[in-house]
Parts: sequence; structure tokens; C-alpha cells
Amino acid sequence: MVSRAVDRLLVVVSVLEGRCFPKRPKHMLIVEAKFDGEQLATDPVEHTDQPEFATELAWELDRKALHQHRLQRTPIKLQCFALDPVSSAKENIGYTVLDLRAAQEKKQAPKWYPLLSNKYTKFKSEIQVGVILETDSKALVNGFKAKEAPPREGKAPALLSGLDPKSIVPVLNEEEGYHQIGPAEYCKDYFVLSVTVAFATQLEQLVPSTMKLPERQPEFFFYYSLLGNDVTNEPFTDLINPNFEPERASVRIRSTADVLQVYLCAQSKLQIHLCCGDQSLGSTEIPLTGLLKKGNVEIDQHPVAIEGAFVLVPPNRAKQKLPQLPLDMAPTVGVSVILQRESLSAQPLIPLNAPTEPKEPQEKVLSPISGKTESLQQRSQNVPSQADHSSSTEDEATESDVESLKLEKGTKLKKKGLVAESCQEINKQLPIFKLESRAKSPLSDLQNSADDGPVAASQPNPVGASSSSEPVSAQKIVIPAASHHYCFSIDLRSIRGLEVGFPINCILRYSYPFFGSAAPIMTSPPVEVRKNMEVFLPQSYCAFDFATIPHQLQDTFFRLPLLVELWHKDKTAKDLLLGVARLQLSNVLASEKTRFLGGNGEQCWRQTCNETVSVTAAQGSGNRIAELSYAITLEDYGLVKMQEVLVSDSSQCVGAGQQRHVPHTQPRCTPENHPEPRETLEYKAALELEMWKEMQEDIFENQLKKKEMAHMQALAEEWKKRDREREALVKKKIAEYTVLEEQLQKTLRDLDKRERQLFSAESELQRVKKELQAEHERNLQELQDSVRRAREECAHQVELERSKIKQLEEDKLRVQQQLYEAENKHKILEKEFQQYKEQQSSKPEIQLQSEINLLTLEKVELERKLESATKSKLHYKQQWTRALKELARLKQREQENAMAHLKKQQQELEHMRLRYLAAEEKELGKTDRQELEDIRNELNRLKQQEEERKQLQDVRDNSAGRVDSLHSRKLNENMDDCVSRLIEERDTLLRTGVYNHEDHIVSELDRQIREAIAKRNITK
Repeated sequence: MVSRAVDRLLVVVSVLEGRCFPKRPKHMLIVEAKFDGEQLATDPVEHTDQPEFATELAWELDRKALHQHRLQRTPIKLQCFALDPVSSAKENIGYTVLDLRAAQEKKQAPKWYPLLSNKYTKFKSEIQVGVILETDSKALVNGFKAKEAPPREGKAPALLSGLDPKSIVPVLNEEEGYHQIGPAEYCKDYFVLSVTVAFATQLEQLVPSTMKLPERQPEFFFYYSLLGNDVTNEPFTDLINPNFEPERASVRIRSTADVLQVYLCAQSKLQIHLCCGDQSLGSTEIPLTGLLKKGNVEIDQHPVAIEGAFVLVPPNRAKQKLPQLPLDMAPTVGVSVILQRESLSAQPLIPLNAPTEPKEPQEKVLSPISGKTESLQQRSQNVPSQADHSSSTEDEATESDVESLKLEKGTKLKKKGLVAESCQEINKQLPIFKLESRAKSPLSDLQNSADDGPVAASQPNPVGASSSSEPVSAQKIVIPAASHHYCFSIDLRSIRGLEVGFPINCILRYSYPFFGSAAPIMTSPPVEVRKNMEVFLPQSYCAFDFATIPHQLQDTFFRLPLLVELWHKDKTAKDLLLGVARLQLSNVLASEKTRFLGGNGEQCWRQTCNETVSVTAAQGSGNRIAELSYAITLEDYGLVKMQEVLVSDSSQCVGAGQQRHVPHTQPRCTPENHPEPRETLEYKAALELEMWKEMQEDIFENQLKKKEMAHMQALAEEWKKRDREREALVKKKIAEYTVLEEQLQKTLRDLDKRERQLFSAESELQRVKKELQAEHERNLQELQDSVRRAREECAHQVELERSKIKQLEEDKLRVQQQLYEAENKHKILEKEFQQYKEQQSSKPEIQLQSEINLLTLEKVELERKLESATKSKLHYKQQWTRALKELARLKQREQENAMAHLKKQQQELEHMRLRYLAAEEKELGKTDRQELEDIRNELNRLKQQEEERKQLQDVRDNSAGRVDSLHSRKLNENMDDCVSRLIEERDTLLRTGVYNHEDHIVSELDRQIREAIAKRNITK
């Protein structure tokens, strides 16, 4: 159980985000993923241009199932839907397909996948998806499990009423081999649902004359899905007379009649398709709602069934608008659907290899253990893969009908829960289907020949002598003792980064004779590769079994790379070799070895290498034209057990034992006389030989006649068969031509009507054309007149502008002459003013005038400063007066408050004294002393308040003195500023050199300086 838990894996698909989506505010986006019959979906997100999904979807499976899915190339299909929250309608936007082989256990970067069949044709919508394999760490507990209690009475109807039909899905129980439908604690009755495809008629009507069938003999089969399990019948090749054995597919169901009736109403139809390869030629729907009716107990007494011949409808009939065929020519299929309780089953389950009577329906009980029938396995490859994209020219209706066939390719071998019973003789062992090609190798040939054993041959003696046979040794091949059994597999996964100027139909081709086969290995079918896209290659896995020495294997891998050729397959021209990729096989020898158990329990080793190489051009400079992603695996199964292997050869067997044994007997003594010649033994032997020859000739002639008759009968039957086919085809052609004739007549009538409409429309068009022509000519004449008038006006305006320009040029010349004269006058006046200025500067009156002007300026400045000082003095005086008044008012208010407080305290003291006197009369001793102490404390407190009041008064007096000192200090500072300004002005006049200490202005400044200093000293 622990080893099983280790082998469990999770296939995790991370849907991260999208891009290049249109904005649809009223819609939501969801992504649904389908793999192995299970469908998961992301949470709805807003339909923006870059939706954020951020969801992980996981499927649980074991390593064996994963390997089987990879061999079958089971796809993971992601479908994107636009959801309308109001109406709950889902609109399919597009889909993409993931390759399970690309999933690894190590973390890989997510990739962008474009949506195929995108509804938003103007947008290249993409989603970012990552695929990874994770080990399932969920612990499997194999302990005691309590037995489930039976359901209570009355619980069933309540449970059924609250059950949603859409939530009822069949759940597989692998251990007991049934499908659970409904809650397990309530649904415990067992049923058997059987579907039988019995016969078919007029199937040739489903094949249109324009449809191309495969070149080889086409195979047709019926396909349907039973509880999620894909079922196909035995293929047949003749559509006119379909000859196939009736087959019945059965499935066990654990449920109740009520729940099963609800489930069948939800899954109301069973769809059966007639397929040819990957195409659906027609389909029919069988209603299942009539099997069980609500409240009907008929199934408890006997089985219920739906039987009949159902008409097959082509998938594109609705689009092509084909007429309905008469009932006698309509293609039909006979189907029987039976539902019964398992206890009422009359026929026991028959094992697969049990011989029974022929001509009975061949039943397939789909079992989870051994229920893989041969028809399922053989037809699994005919159901198309989800990764095969239909071309753009196919009908949309065909695509929608075939979509159900393309959903779960490869899941037929994985589906469980079906039990197989056969009513026809099946004695052969069912083959195990694998989608892998194995080249013929020396080791397989040796092992196959060794199983044949020694070969011996003998020849009878024609003359009647005793004969014997003895074994003859066949040819032997000696395998060296150091040889190992190897299995080398190559998986060419994808090609990308194409750098060719045109799209190619790509196939890959390679050959490596060291593996035991010189035949080339090719991928098929061709896939279309374009620029900037990655394409996964179909049928690209190949494995080789061979025996060799490890040293020789290493030497060959290091010395000879594997050359993979990239070919472009063209239908109209010869195939073109585009490039070659060199695969260095020695890289797999350097990879890490992993151990695994072989088929016989021996330890084997496996080495795997995943790489990407460049494909270089076959012609030209050898530039890179593409990139090839591949995976190679080398498995070492250890030493070869047998050292000598016999090889069977037909040339050695013939005549190998032809030895005549002559008996050693003595001849009898004969008399002297010779007998007659006819009586001798030689004559009798010759006669017997001749008679034997004649008898053999007669036998040979009879055999030839019988063969001739058989051939003639076969030719006659083939002629009749082909004659019937021709008759059927002629009838079909006649019906088609009748339909075409009716369509042609209808088309002719429509053409006649259309011709009359065109004639009336043409006459109307001619009339409108004439009117438009006349209107056009009238408009053209008006336009020409307006153009002529505009030209005349423009010419007149040009003449006026030219005359204005000429006048302005003359005015310009005149103004320039005046400007030149004015400049000359200005220069002369400037010279005269300079001379006058020089003359005036030398006169003493001018110097005195300048001094007067300077003194006047100084006087004005001094007056201004004096006025400002006077204003500031008045301002400070007003402020000082206001401050004194405010201080006196505050002082008076404080005194009044103090007096009132003192009076209040005296009153309180008087009251306390009176209380004390009253209390003294009542109480003595300890109470008296306490009262006295309180009075004393109160007196102390009053004294302290009085002292504080006196201190506050002193502080206020001091603050008034500080205000007076501050005002005097400000006056002193103003006087200092005035003195420093006067000194600076005096020094400035002395520095000019024009004045000295004896000048009047300097003496006046000295006097003011002395007066200012004296005033400052007085204020101090």
C-alpha cells in the first residue's frame, strides 16, 4: 500500500492568465479542461483584455496509467467559454490542446497557447498555461473501516427531492466493478444497462458522391459512449450489405430506480455514430427517458427495453439543406437498449474465452480488470485525437457532430467499470494495443528463432523401403558472454522556430543501422508548420531492442551521431529535403541513471536525455532553419541469458534429412532359371510407380477443376456484388440527379425572376444616371463661372496690392532720407552740448551749485529721519501711558479682590469661632484639641496667602520699573543709531576730498554729533 501511494501522481495544469481578449463588461470568462473523462473548470473571471485566472487543475493517476496515456498521446483539451451571468448561457470562444508528453516532474516555465477556432477573429487570443507532474503525498490509510449503516426510513424521498439532476454523475468503483449513480449510502440496488447494435441497412446513402474515402479498403464501424466509456463494434467494409456480428455492451450500475430515472431524464439521449476513420458519416439519437417512468415498478418484475430501427442523419444535412429520403431508402441502424435488475439477469456472465453458439449478439461487459475487448482496442486508433485539428474548409456542422468523437481519444483503454461477456467464440488472447513502433532488431529475431527449437525434416522412401528421420542441427549464432540486452527509444517531440519563407508539410526521417534495421523511420502524417509556432509531431516515438557489448555501444554513440532529415512533403511536386539535425546519442550516456525492475524482477537501469538541437539547412551556408525538441532513453536489461540461438532457415530445412536407409539383408538363393520380367520386383515397383503417377495426375486435375470452379464461383459472386453496388449507386445517382434537376428548375425560375428585376433596375439606373449627368453638367458650369469670377477678383486685388507696395517703397525711401538727415543733426547737437558742458564745468558757480544741491538732499534726509523719530517717540509714549493705566487698573482690581477675600475669611473665622465655642460646651478633651489645630492651620494658610499677595504686588512694581528701563533703553539705542549715522555721513564727505574740517557742512555735522552724545549721557 505504501508503494502504491508513492506511485500516485498528479497532473497539474496551471491556467495563469490570458491576453488579446476583447472587453465584454457583462460577461465572465471560464476555462474548462478535460482529460481522461474528467472535466474541471476555473472560477469565472471578468472578461477583460488580460483576464487573470490563477487556477490550478489536477488529475490523479499512477505511473502505469501515465505511461499508457503518453503512448496513446492522450491530449488535455482546454476550452474557453464566455459566460453570461444573467441567462447562464455559455458561449464557446475557442480551445487549445496540451501534450501530456511535455509534462515533467521538474518545474517548467509556463507557455502561451493560442486559441484555436477562435470566435474573436480580429483578436489573437492566447492563454498562459503550465503543465507539471507532482507526487501525490496524500496518505493512503488501509485500516479498519466501519460498515455503513442502512438508510433510515423516510430519508429517501427527502434526499430525492433535494437532489439536483445536473449533479448526478456516474462514479467508478474500480474494486467492485460498477458505476455509482447517486449517494452511496442510499443507492444500493444493482442494475445492468445493455446496448446492442444488431444490424444496419442503406448505409451507402450516407456517403455523398463528393466525399473521398481512403485509398485502401475503407473500414466502417459504429461508435457510441456508454456512461463515459467509448464503445465501437467490429469494423466492416461493405456499406451496401453490412456484415458484422451483433455486439452487446453492458455496464453494472449501483443506484435506485428513482435516482436512475432522474439521471436518465437528465441524460436523455444516446448518440450512435457511423464512422470511417476519423470522420462521422451519420448519427442517430435514441431517447432514454422511456426506459424508466416515475412511480413505475415494471423494472422490478421484468427488464425494460427500447428497441427499433433508427434513421441515421448525415452531420451536414442541416447546412446543405438536403431533402428527406423516403423510409425505404433511408439509412437505418437496429439498436436495442435494455435495463434490468442484476437479480433478474437470465444469462450468466460468460468469460471472454468461453465458446458459445454463433450468430448470437457478441456481448462486451466492460470490466475494470479484464474488460478491454478486442474491438475496443482495435478501434481505439480510429477515434480521432483531440490534437488533430480539422481544416478550415470543413463544414461547421460536421465539426460539431464529430466533436464528441474527438474528445476522448485514448481513453478507451483507461475506462473502467465495464464487465465483458461474450456470446461468440473468442479463444484467442486479446492483444495489448500500444501506439509505438518497434523496429525489428537482431535480439528479437534471435529470441523468436530460439523459441522454434531444433529443426528436423525427413523424406519418405518411394520404393517401399523402411524410412527414418533423424534431427539435423540448424545454424547457430553465438552471442558473446559480455553482451547486454538494450532498449533504445527515440521520441521526436516538436519542431519550432521555423525560418523558411513558406509553410511546410513536415515529416522527419532517420535511419541507424546499428540498431539492427537499415529501413528508414518516418513520422506520419505530415504536419503543417509555420513561422513563430511550435508543432508536436504525430507518430514520432520508436523503440529498438538489440544486444551488443557496452564498449561497442559507447564507441558507436560517440562516433556516429543520428542524422534526422527534415522533409517538405508536397502533393504536386517532389518531396524537398530542407535540413538535417545531428542528434548526439552519446549525451544519454552522461545522464543520470535510474533503477527499475524488469519483467522478470531483475534490476535494470534507465538513462533519459531531453534536448533541443538546431536543424541546419541542407543546401547553402548551413544556417539554422528550425529547432527540434526530442527525448532519448536507453534501458539496460543486463546480460543476455542465452549464448547460442538457433536461426530457422527454409533453405536448410529442405533436404536436410533426406537420407535413405538401406537395410542390410542377404539376398535369397535363387534357382538357375530366370523368372519372367513381369514377375520381377523391379517391374512391379515400376508398374506401381506408373500407376501412382497416373493417380496423382487425376488427383491434380480434379484439384485444378475444383479450384477453377471455386474461382469462377468467386468471380460470379464478386460480379453479382459489384452489380448490386452499381445498381445501388445508379439508384442513388438518379435520386441525386432528380433533386439536382428540381434545384436547377427552381434556380432557372429564380434567374428569370431576377433577370426581370435586373431589367427594371437597369432602366431605373439609366434614368437616374441621366439625371445625375445633367445635374453634374449644371454644377460644372456653375463651378466654372465661380472660378472665372474668382480669378478676375484675384487679378484686381493683385494689381491693387502692387500699387500699394510701390507707394510704400517710395515712402520708405523718403523716410530713410529724413532719418539720415536727423542723425546728422543729432551728431552736431551732441558735439555742441559736449563743448558747452566742458565750458560750464570749469566755472566756480557750478561747483557751488552742486554743493548746494548736495546739502539740500542731506537736509531732506535729516528731516525725514527726524519726523520718523518723532513719530516713534509719540508711539512709545502712548504705549507707555496705556500700560500704566492697565497696570493701575489691575492693581486696583487685585486690591478689591484681596479685601473681599479677607472679609470672607474673617466671616468664616467668626463662624468657626462661634462653632468652636458651641462645640466647646458640648465636647471637651480630644475634640477641642483637634478643632484648635484646624483653626491654627487655617490661620497659617491665611498668613501665607497674604504673603503671596504682597510678593505679587512687588513683582508688579518691578515689572513697571522694567518697562520704564526698557523704554529708556530703546531711546538710548535710537540715539546711538543717530550718532553713528551722523559720523558716517561726516566721514563720507571727508573721503570725497572736496570737503575738510573747516567747511561749514562738516562743522554742522560735528555740532550735531556732540549734541546727540550729550543727550544720550543725560538720559542715562
